[in-house]
Amino acid sequence: MAIPGHIDPVPVPREVTARSDGRVDLIGLPRARIASLLAEAGLDAKAAKLRSRQVYHWLYHRGVTDFEAMTDIAKAMRPWLAERFVIGRPEIIEAQVSTDGTRKWLLRTSDAHDYEMVFIPDETRGTLCVSSQVGCTLNCRFCHTGTMRLVRNLTPGEIVGQVMLARDALGEWPGSAPLLDAPAAIGEPALDDDDEEASEYTADGRLLTNIVMMGMGEPLYNFEHVRDALQLVMDGEGLALSKRRITLSTSGVVPMMARAGAEIGVNLAVSLHSVTKEVRDEIVPLNRKYGIEELLQACADYPGASNARRITFEYVMLKDKNDSDEDARELVRLIKHYKLPAKVNLIPFNPWPGAQYECSTPDRIKRFSQIVFGGGISAPVRTPRGRDIDAACGQLKTASERKSRAELDRLAEEKQAALG
Repeated sequence: MAIPGHIDPVPVPREVTARSDGRVDLIGLPRARIASLLAEAGLDAKAAKLRSRQVYHWLYHRGVTDFEAMTDIAKAMRPWLAERFVIGRPEIIEAQVSTDGTRKWLLRTSDAHDYEMVFIPDETRGTLCVSSQVGCTLNCRFCHTGTMRLVRNLTPGEIVGQVMLARDALGEWPGSAPLLDAPAAIGEPALDDDDEEASEYTADGRLLTNIVMMGMGEPLYNFEHVRDALQLVMDGEGLALSKRRITLSTSGVVPMMARAGAEIGVNLAVSLHSVTKEVRDEIVPLNRKYGIEELLQACADYPGASNARRITFEYVMLKDKNDSDEDARELVRLIKHYKLPAKVNLIPFNPWPGAQYECSTPDRIKRFSQIVFGGGISAPVRTPRGRDIDAACGQLKTASERKSRAELDRLAEEKQAALG
């Protein structure tokens, strides 16, 4: 049996830390659990079921943060709820805005751990990059988050709370107004406060249109909590975002990929980044546990993958490491060999302090893209966003500077290699 470590950590679901005031935070809880809590608090089964439906609607569909705002619940009932329950949001420590409109929030958990989320506005969509863990255990060499220690998994409430906080900021609850100038950043006119359309909640016209589980952490090492959070996001009576607009990114936790397809059913993105064992072992150490062939077979078996719902391969472009013509041709060969309905996102490397890699030149990235396109596979080059506030892909890292065991192992490897 493999010893758990930085290559194959044991995913352990984490219970929510009890509040010191004894109240229970309802964010992150499904309607059935809310009903059971109401029953435990003294309501009869029929009343608990009714109230849970009302509370759930106010929490996830209307985004209220105060029980007094739940106007279809009797006035005498609202203080009773407030005495026993709380409607939480992540604590905002810092909010930054990039020159390109990208926004990054540094958030803090109730037990004082920091993590980040990023909102990326474009002309036709607004994408929220959501974190699943505080830190990360995989130690991918090109990723700043990988230099952090893994502190703990985020709870369902802390995960879905990021989406709700973004909705707060964008003014995307019925009757709410944006707390930031997101419409201007996206190039859309802001609605007047007295415009009737401002209070209409519809699936169309949202500023937050897409979610990617590509923030801090490996989502499939926090599977249960990610699944439970995304079920709330996808619930038509909850946040009501289509699973076709949600993408889960994994570095290749092969045993969990089939479960992700069956139990969550969202789009899959895979951090591939190399087509050779030698290079991928170096830059994505998880490859030592689950190799390229095993990973690609899991992609071929992923439930729901089709030409209409292609698997995305993320490929960061590292100068003289994974960017040769031969690498591009091998990438095409592998995708065709496994008959994968796939596209490739080419990501110019985003630098961070202490990184040992450089970004491939624009001409090299263009040539790589041309070869993959020539093989009949879409390979657009992703435009870096939020670099000036360290919000771009691979740059997320909080102020925690304590080195993880994984990073210490990596530094020891590099020192040994340097000694020859």
